[in-house]
Amino acid sequence: MTVRFDASTRRLSLEPRRAAFYGNPYAAYAEILAQTPVAFWEELGMWCFFGYEEVNRLLRDRRFGREILHVTTREALGWPPPTAHTRDFDAIDAHSLLEREPPAHTRLRALVSRAFVSRRVESLRPIIEALAHDLVDDFPDGPFDLIARYATPMPVRIIARMLGVPESMAPQLLAWSHDMVAMYGVGRSEAVEVQANAAAADFSAFVRELVAARRHAPGDDLLSVLIAAEEDGSRLSEAELVSTVILLLNAGHEATVHALGNAVRALLEHAPHLVAAVRDDALLAHVVEESLRFAPPLHLFKRYVLHDTHDSGIALRRGEQIGLVLGATGRDPRVQAHPHAYLPGAAQARHTSFGAGIHFCVGAPLARLELQCALQVLFSRCPSLRLVETPVVKDSWHFHGHEALVVRK
Repeated sequence: MTVRFDASTRRLSLEPRRAAFYGNPYAAYAEILAQTPVAFWEELGMWCFFGYEEVNRLLRDRRFGREILHVTTREALGWPPPTAHTRDFDAIDAHSLLEREPPAHTRLRALVSRAFVSRRVESLRPIIEALAHDLVDDFPDGPFDLIARYATPMPVRIIARMLGVPESMAPQLLAWSHDMVAMYGVGRSEAVEVQANAAAADFSAFVRELVAARRHAPGDDLLSVLIAAEEDGSRLSEAELVSTVILLLNAGHEATVHALGNAVRALLEHAPHLVAAVRDDALLAHVVEESLRFAPPLHLFKRYVLHDTHDSGIALRRGEQIGLVLGATGRDPRVQAHPHAYLPGAAQARHTSFGAGIHFCVGAPLARLELQCALQVLFSRCPSLRLVETPVVKDSWHFHGHEALVVRK
């Protein structure tokens, strides 16, 4: 792996699609952080921030945002018109909680948060545990891929149950999710855009039918809660409901799959002596947080510069994007005593895996619960679980996880 950094210009050259990098980006992060917490990453074409303090601060800084067209125009920025072949995908993004800024974001967040109150999330514990046991029951006696047999089906089935969707729809929900999430990768092609747009159109049509059914016959599911949610006389529009449901699946599923796979690998490779103790609730919480620090699922979060400004000695122009490298912050030696050691319970789990500020992950309580239940059930049922093949890391640096994790009970 080649990391080229010019200290005089703070320009960094590092190809994110190289297997040597996405297979183990932490070696590159260590090399970069040894020289600077901020650099212009040439292959991404933007200033990127790698340090914990810098990223944590910029996630909260209101000079930057997830959208830009609320303060300027495409013409002023020199942007071309929107492309016709991504119209359906763009329509979902236009109403997504993740992509909006105040005041629209403030209203959306208040409404969506109604579905994630602590008592509602905690009520899912027995459902998640039961699903985990069902999946473990189907483990074969020989080697098997834990990603395919456990990490992947668990979150999508949980979300299907939360929405009141038949579990038989899980494979289709998963296919739509994979096609749409590919849009956030580095160097996407027009073919990826066309496929993502088709998935967005089909997924949107499915959710609209689901919304119509719930309006006619409400249930105790998350979608019914979202439909009924009201804040100061305001409710989610149909377009906002569609975007919210799709966001919950796409962001929640992809991140949870990778977080679970990364946590299992970290435990088996770096702390096998703790596997038996993972049944203990107190240790379990530490394992989850340390895993999110040590091997987070999301490595890059972009923000727009809303107005011409300066930061870290850099002149930033309105409309530019900056990259916040979430994957590097947990390994920052300036805030971690042992950045490359996996030490659950050692009080060093400072990370930015769920973001910070107004875009802190609304589903974080659910994600933590899923990870705790999944790990506890897995290692209580399979205390001798072990890796039997070299893990295969997915060719997707943005969402960092495994293509396959072959294990044996």
